Amino acid sequence: MWRAFTAVLRRDVLLAFRRRSDVWTTVFFFTMVVSLFPLGIGPERALLRTIAPGVLWVAALLACLLSLNRLFAQDHVDGTLEQLLLSPEPLGLLVLGKVIAHWLTSALPLVVLTPVLAIQFNVSPDSIGILLASLLLGTPALSLLGAIGAALTLGVRGGGVLISVLVLPLYIPILIFGAGAVAAHDSGLGSAAHLYLLAGLSTGSLVLAPWACAAALRVTAE
Repeated sequence: MWRAFTAVLRRDVLLAFRRRSDVWTTVFFFTMVVSLFPLGIGPERALLRTIAPGVLWVAALLACLLSLNRLFAQDHVDGTLEQLLLSPEPLGLLVLGKVIAHWLTSALPLVVLTPVLAIQFNVSPDSIGILLASLLLGTPALSLLGAIGAALTLGVRGGGVLISVLVLPLYIPILIFGAGAVAAHDSGLGSAAHLYLLAGLSTGSLVLAPWACAAALRVTAE
């Protein structure tokens, strides 16, 4: 099972690097959305510092949502999905490999860019650290929950819009706790509770989402 999991993970990462335009589209979208706010609001440092966590989290959420449509689409077209369904290995484990590859190629680059983009908002180094921690803990849940929506809408016309309708309500708690972690830290209340909740959401998604996604893929294939 471990060999099958690593094979799927390696394959999807290699395919993502061969189709660099998809990765760069997500990165460019995230950068542009975040950079437009300081230009539109102006040089009001206090205001920029206040809105920075929310802006960065919303931009990361939308960028992740933008990349969900291709999570299973190519496998559905070229027949790889049928091979995964027929594999003797647990489908949930194979799906987990694909989701981790999606996170590595779509969400992790956004986390790496966050300290650079946060400078535009005059965010303090301590707050940048909390923001990075919240993104590292919360973005896996975005990919895991989004995979369920991508599986349910696979092959459906206008699936991109349907993914948004299905997934965005599930993203709301992650967005609230992610952006709230920095606000709580800046107000002196401490960010530990928010980070623990994000870790709990990602852990729960890690346990449940791959199997829900596997069930959705089987229904879609039928």
